[in-house]
Amino acid sequence: MKNLAQQIEELNRNLAKQLPTEVLEVFGKSIQDFKAKGIGERSIRTGEKFPDFILPNTNNETIALKELLKKGKVIAAFFRGSWCPYCNLELKALRDNLRQITDRNATLVAISPQTSDYSKELKNDHHLSFELLTDKENVLAKQLGISFGLQDFIIPTYGNLGIDLSEYNETDKNELPIPAVFVIDTNGNITYRFIDTNYMNRIDIQELIEQL
Repeated sequence: MKNLAQQIEELNRNLAKQLPTEVLEVFGKSIQDFKAKGIGERSIRTGEKFPDFILPNTNNETIALKELLKKGKVIAAFFRGSWCPYCNLELKALRDNLRQITDRNATLVAISPQTSDYSKELKNDHHLSFELLTDKENVLAKQLGISFGLQDFIIPTYGNLGIDLSEYNETDKNELPIPAVFVIDTNGNITYRFIDTNYMNRIDIQELIEQL
């Protein structure tokens, strides 16, 4: 079975064949612009306290971090939305390694700004047994310093690809979280984090498991 990095390489090759050159160039420009602006550089650090949260799951039940931490460490994985093919690959990789996570008494939750209905559909499509939580308008992501606004020049490209963020997220704000993963210990402190403004780069799942 291919690991996540290999699956992403294959996805990149396929998208390079399927998408027009101008679309690929716009996405590349967007990523470089974020790096130049230092998006995410002021994000929360290892050793800091993770903000307490209470967020709805796909059944609109509230999930509280403090309750999860009573069971052991928590992995909080932020993803952009079910429309993102890279996020889909990461979520499936986490699913495939969930047993290794739970065997270490850790709880995995995945968090995005999209509505519970879209997350429920995603959860069913990929047979995800961990919680998908909704961070409406990226309130938690902003606390962590991993929220950003899409540039004006790329928004039409999203629309041309059929991605309507106002529909997915039920807000007119074109904001998303940086794909990021945090390991939180039972005291609520961050013991590990992965953050990359290039959404094509994703966490090494085995490295994550080694942090538990």
